[in-house]
Amino acid sequence: MARVLWKGAIVFGLVNIPVGLYSAERRNELSFAMLDRRDMAPVGYKRFNKDSGKEVPWDQIVKGYEYEDGRYVVFSDADFKAANVEATQTVDIMHFVDPAQIPFILYETPYYLAPDKRGARGYVLLRETLNKARKVAVAEVVIRTRQYLAIVAPFENLLVLNTLRFPDELRSPKELDVPEPRAGAPKPAELQMALHLVEEMSRNFDPRLYHDTYREDVMARVKAKIKAGETEVITPEEPERPASRKAEVIDLMALLKRSIEHKGRPASTSNSQKVSHANGKKASRTRARAAAPEKRPAAQRRKRA
Repeated sequence: MARVLWKGAIVFGLVNIPVGLYSAERRNELSFAMLDRRDMAPVGYKRFNKDSGKEVPWDQIVKGYEYEDGRYVVFSDADFKAANVEATQTVDIMHFVDPAQIPFILYETPYYLAPDKRGARGYVLLRETLNKARKVAVAEVVIRTRQYLAIVAPFENLLVLNTLRFPDELRSPKELDVPEPRAGAPKPAELQMALHLVEEMSRNFDPRLYHDTYREDVMARVKAKIKAGETEVITPEEPERPASRKAEVIDLMALLKRSIEHKGRPASTSNSQKVSHANGKKASRTRARAAAPEKRPAAQRRKRA
């Protein structure tokens, strides 16, 4: 059963909807232990007291804010909650906006919101209202020890809370060397060809079409090493491969044309061309034999002479 991360309420106007917050992520990260290559023993980390050097168990660790050099104010979970009880127990809706107005770069982490028994009617009302209005709710919420800007949006039969980054959390792109909008503008023919390629490759988004191919390849290599008995063999580093393409000069039009031709070609085209080519060769040989003079054995030729 999903573990609730937070219990509180969605609040907008005089409406209060009791909900629970659940993680919507399931990270499929590959987990590799760190080993000592000399004896393959696992390498671990210890939490230790920097004065005594002794290990500190988790139940003896507290959070402290350093207000002066070497002096701390100690905080417990109760202190964080007491700092602003309302903020830690509510998804406080401030505005309703068009989702297209929110830059995608601000989106951070999704969570599911589920109602408790008392909040079912209000939950459905908010979900259906957002669906009809085609809006999302901009809200503030505290998760653990941090306040987030967030949106509440309908997703299938759920309400989803997606935390957002505050604008000052984004680094300025001005330090990057990128072309200005008018600098290096594409030629009209290039733009038209690129648009044609986009049109050829466009389709409705279906997340089921995509999967983590890198993880699959790594796991296939794990299985191959187990099968080969190379469980503790260190694979040597390969020399860096030279670039297969020259990056200095790019013929954009040629690449676009080849891309469109490749996308527009049916899957069986290459095989049918091979079959057609082979049949053509066969037919040519048949016509050649028909046109060539008939060859008689040498004995018959001498007899006629």
